[in-house]
Amino acid sequence: MTAIQTEGLRKTFGQVRALDGLTLSVAPGIVYGFLGPNGAGKTTTIRILAGLARPNGGRATVAGIDILAGRRAMARRIGYLPEEPAFYGWMTPRELLDHVGRIFGLSASEREARTRELLELVGLTEVSKRRIGGFSRGMRQRLGVAQALVNRPEVLFLDEPASALDPAGRKEVLEMIGRLRGQCTVFMSTHILADVERVCDTMGIIARGRMVAEAKQEELVARYAIPAFEVECDHGGEEHLATWAGALRQLRWVNSVAVVGATARVVVSDTEAAKRDLLASAVQAGLILTRYEMVRPSLEDIFLRLIGEGRQIQ
Repeated sequence: MTAIQTEGLRKTFGQVRALDGLTLSVAPGIVYGFLGPNGAGKTTTIRILAGLARPNGGRATVAGIDILAGRRAMARRIGYLPEEPAFYGWMTPRELLDHVGRIFGLSASEREARTRELLELVGLTEVSKRRIGGFSRGMRQRLGVAQALVNRPEVLFLDEPASALDPAGRKEVLEMIGRLRGQCTVFMSTHILADVERVCDTMGIIARGRMVAEAKQEELVARYAIPAFEVECDHGGEEHLATWAGALRQLRWVNSVAVVGATARVVVSDTEAAKRDLLASAVQAGLILTRYEMVRPSLEDIFLRLIGEGRQIQ
């Protein structure tokens, strides 16, 4: 069974199509990175899946429950942290978590045990009696995750949980999210590539309300890998490099050659031929090399390529 499943999900605001047939599938127990530029439809998707907005079309299930037919039952099995959580500043973390426990019908002993457990999980035990109004943004984000976990949800929705934090706060929040792996399914929206690389098992990339790619990180890199080699020579050898690049462009296994300063990037169609002949060709051309390597695209390269393709979807 999938933890989250959508098929052709659509949402419009007037003439604006926020979601345009979004289909995705999330396995249980993983940290899923929902990645896309600002305005791609990430928050709209999370609000619909959390039961806070209704789609105009399509269908979706969360924890095996239809989001429209079973909203009340689903609400007890999910947790949700908005991008900017708001708390009563006069409350303490202990008071807040106890209050949320009451909403979910936990007994006094259950609330006490769960509050203690969650404060330890998010690293707020030592400040559990301080007023929330004096907390930093990172502390409030961690507290927000704690309140979203009070009911032991099967699925936890996090909307940009680390986007406004400084590096130290981001590290703390992401490490905490990583510790939830296996305890529940975490669906985390973000536009920050480094956050996805650090903590997510699988990612879905959305553009203009549509899914443009969905896979494990290593599968995504392998799928969109373009065989390329970079050759760098001593400064002063740029003229020889340009001459060599011109000769390379005539070879049938070379797709393109781009020269920037003392570095040439060679995209090939036959990796084995390049491995066999490229270095020998550079040496024969009299280049004095300082670097020679086969390169793979970064996650940023793939993201920008896919988002660019997504913009062409009509």
